[in-house]
Amino acid sequence: MNDYDVIVIGAGSTGENVADRARAGGLTVAIVEDELVGGDCSYWACMPSKALLRSAAALRAAQNVAGAAEAVTGDLDVSAVFARRDRTVHDWDDRGQVDWVESVGIDLVRGRAELTGVREVAVRDADGGERILTARHAVAVCTGSAAFMPDIPGLRDARPWTSREATSAKTAPSSLAILGGGVVGVEMATAYAGFGTEVTVVSRGSLLSGQEPFAGELVQKGLESLGATVKTGVQALSAHREDDLVLMELDDGSTVTAEEVLVATGRTPRTHGIGLDRVGLTDGDWLQVDDSLRVRGVDWLYGVGDVNHRALLTHQGKYQARAAGDVIAARANGAEIEDAAWGRHVATADHRCVPQVTFSEPEVASVGLTAAAAAEAGLDIRVVDYELGHVAGSSLHADGYHGRARMVVDETRRVIAGMTFVGQDVAELLQAATIAVVGEVPIDRLWHAVPAYPTMSEIWLRLLESYR
Repeated sequence: MNDYDVIVIGAGSTGENVADRARAGGLTVAIVEDELVGGDCSYWACMPSKALLRSAAALRAAQNVAGAAEAVTGDLDVSAVFARRDRTVHDWDDRGQVDWVESVGIDLVRGRAELTGVREVAVRDADGGERILTARHAVAVCTGSAAFMPDIPGLRDARPWTSREATSAKTAPSSLAILGGGVVGVEMATAYAGFGTEVTVVSRGSLLSGQEPFAGELVQKGLESLGATVKTGVQALSAHREDDLVLMELDDGSTVTAEEVLVATGRTPRTHGIGLDRVGLTDGDWLQVDDSLRVRGVDWLYGVGDVNHRALLTHQGKYQARAAGDVIAARANGAEIEDAAWGRHVATADHRCVPQVTFSEPEVASVGLTAAAAAEAGLDIRVVDYELGHVAGSSLHADGYHGRARMVVDETRRVIAGMTFVGQDVAELLQAATIAVVGEVPIDRLWHAVPAYPTMSEIWLRLLESYR
């Protein structure tokens, strides 16, 4: 079978969800993948990175509670952490994911896909064979993004790690230099510092610069408490490998020497060589899409997930995928299109309601706009901060608990425009904040959402009291 209703290029979590929703809408679907079914999230990003982070975080959590701390008598078993990571990624075997694809009635085509015409895709397999697929209704590009490699003299020849090598390494190096202070850089710094690796972070700006400023400040202190060195406001001028070490010169006149160097300076779209130029687009570009994820100017082509550069997060890619798969099916079936804001067929939350967790030391959980972004957007805002350690549930959660919460209120509408939590285990506070932001729950109504005592969620009451 070479003719389908829908062809999905890329079988990562985004592509899988597009394919599944289109199939559930009664369409025939083929999904094309040239690596592992399940994509980066399953094998080189979200899942392995959190597996590498969790064991040391659990150990620190026990050490932060009297009674449990006294029971902790050994050091972290790093080899066991890597073995657990291997189990998490099923030893990089995608058989389970393939079984799921086949079980729901989606055809899997192995090979590299290239657009060759209107709703036409050529797939070249590993043996050089070619198969031409045609789509009656739509093609969805879900090829994700890759690590950006900055043009630093000597860096490429130094055989640097990207996030893929960092999450799939078999052992921890004795020393690791990390270029970049964003989410990937911070999380991998936390993970490897937890293994006892000598970690140095080099960042052009502050850590987690897209978050509230206090988030990066607290994370820097957290990393330093783990023994990491953090250099902000500097960048690498050159790099070269000598035997088993990489030497980097920085623009402040200092040098960094490490066994490995991880480049975590941003992402680039995986759209090079997939035939965008054949359909009037520019090869290698991010895809510009509308809120229903349809590529602007090409009414049969969809760009879903990282490739559209709207929100480079797995959960947002899956959210977009649900909207895209449903709207493709609706258009194919002549059904009503719900494309107004917050409708079934659009990804409205991408704009101002994106939740995100950085699994650092301490964790950072946020949703919506920062205070600076809200002000830049022209909102009349009021900012309310509160020390998380002053909440009874937090003080019970860990001895000497320290963290911070910020609520950004849109005063005109009296709803929350953004929330940020920094502290141990704050990721579990995020969904309530996301509901409040997405649902535009009025501040006055939030008083009636009573937090159970004594839990960390009592932070909501303290923020509201401070706001009043």
